[in-house]
Amino acid sequence: MLTRLSLRIRIFLFFCLLALGGVAVSSLALWISYRRAADPALANAFIFAEILMAFGIVGLIVGVWLLFDDNVAKPIERLSAQLRARAHAGVSTDVDMQAARYLGDLAPAAAGLADQLSGKTMDVAEAVAAETAHLAAEKQRLTALLTEIPVAMVLASPTHKIVLYDGQAAGVLAQIAHPRLNASLFEYLQPTALQDAYEKLGKTGLEVTCTLISIDGAQTYSARMKPLGDAPGYLLIFDESAANIEPEAARPLVYDFDLLNSATGGQFETLALQDLCFVVFDTETTGLLPHKDEIVQIGAVRVVNGRIIDGEKLDMLVNPGMPIPPASTKVHKVSDRMVEGAPDIAEAGRTFHQFARDAVIVAHNAPFDMAFLRRHAKRMDVEWDHPILDTVLLSAVLFGASDKHTLDALCDRLEITIPHELRHTALGDAVATAQALVKMLPMLQARGMTTFGAVIEATRQHGRLLEDLN
Repeated sequence: MLTRLSLRIRIFLFFCLLALGGVAVSSLALWISYRRAADPALANAFIFAEILMAFGIVGLIVGVWLLFDDNVAKPIERLSAQLRARAHAGVSTDVDMQAARYLGDLAPAAAGLADQLSGKTMDVAEAVAAETAHLAAEKQRLTALLTEIPVAMVLASPTHKIVLYDGQAAGVLAQIAHPRLNASLFEYLQPTALQDAYEKLGKTGLEVTCTLISIDGAQTYSARMKPLGDAPGYLLIFDESAANIEPEAARPLVYDFDLLNSATGGQFETLALQDLCFVVFDTETTGLLPHKDEIVQIGAVRVVNGRIIDGEKLDMLVNPGMPIPPASTKVHKVSDRMVEGAPDIAEAGRTFHQFARDAVIVAHNAPFDMAFLRRHAKRMDVEWDHPILDTVLLSAVLFGASDKHTLDALCDRLEITIPHELRHTALGDAVATAQALVKMLPMLQARGMTTFGAVIEATRQHGRLLEDLN
């Protein structure tokens, strides 16, 4: 049980035990002395002496504990976090020797080992980089070539989850909802025709022609479903004329072939971190009071299989229905003129809700941003029942509650640079938060927190931090 507690809490409990033991021993000694004296008139004197001794012992132990916490426990916690960041998050900052100056040779030895391992890792990385540079160039050329092919194609897993879509298919899907990796095709297309075609494909093993209808029934597509040979899933090709695809709408190929065999189903708490999709978002608002202020901008990106998916992002201005205070505009640069004609929170909220469907929502100080959305849930006609992850709490889990956990402090620790012009913009802060999440995920796994439930359990120990930030 105690092994689940942090080092600092265990040390604190140790000193509490010392204080309790010291008071108990002194009380026992005075009681024995009082009994041996056999003089009832001395009772008050013995009681007063015990009170003085108890205060003295507790005060002394508290003083020693504070010194030990500042000069041993905190530096050990910080040193561990720095080494883990170097090992698993690709951070190259030097170990803070000054903070660990009372740990003897531990910090220099750890830094030396880390430098030695980093040097060997760099040699291996250079060799791998040289070997993969050619493959990366070939991949880029292939991606560009496929993007220019005037065919809208979607690669789907056996469970009808999107594994790949090209620029043309992005245009098709965007007519219905925002295209997203690992989203179900049933969010875009009515399932009956799609399932019938897939069943026929499974029986014949041959290409199947089908007519598909958008989920809202407003659009019809002629499509071909092709098998993938020995690989699971299928390729869905939309007829160009039916989709009315504009050539300039082409976007880079988006894919992750690992999704062909990704785990599906089950409760979020039991799913492994690598099997989760994350939607990282941030908002800009008219003020800092969720019960009366309004959102003026929403930015969001998606993280799948531990990487930020290029092209899958939201960057929306929102009409707050009220004047934006000049002090707020000075921070996020969103003015009244910019939000004229922008969607209101009901429409923008529904768009973001769809974008975050079947994903874990992530934000830095999430309760603040979620409070704005939940307040308007009825107007949006949605339920914000997504699992929530907060990067403030993840930072506390990994780097200790005593450190700063602002977005700037977290990015500094993880060597993430937020361009000055993008700081305090919804999308800019969302991208920075997503980059931090991507670096922290392997650090969490290295500490044995491999499932979403394990991470949530660890963050609950630091919930007070969010109250202090609000």
